[in-house]
Amino acid sequence: MDAVLLFDERQEFVPGIFAEMVLWRVPTPVRGSKHSYKYRLALVALGSCVLRYDNEDGKGDHKHIGDMEQSYRFIDRMTLFADFNRDVRTWIDENPGSQREFV
Repeated sequence: MDAVLLFDERQEFVPGIFAEMVLWRVPTPVRGSKHSYKYRLALVALGSCVLRYDNEDGKGDHKHIGDMEQSYRFIDRMTLFADFNRDVRTWIDENPGSQREFV
C-alpha cells in the first residue's frame, strides 16, 4: 500500500497571508510517530512561515511557533486540524496587521 493523499488545501486569508494544509495516510507510521498519518500544516505571512505543525521523519509530531519548536501530542486528525486552526486564530488576533479575515 502506498501513501494516500487525504487532504491538500491552501486558504488565503488576505493577500500575503495563507495556510497550506496537507495530510496523507501512510502504510506505516513515520519514524517518531505512532499513527498512520503524515502531515504538514503551515501558516505563512509575507513570505515567512510563522506557524507549522508537522511530523517529519525522525522528529515525530511537533509544532513550530515562530522560531520556537515544541512537541505536539497527536490525538486524531480532527483534533490536529482544530488545534492548528486555534493557533492560526491566535496568531491573527495577536498580529493586527494581518487583518481578521479568518473564519
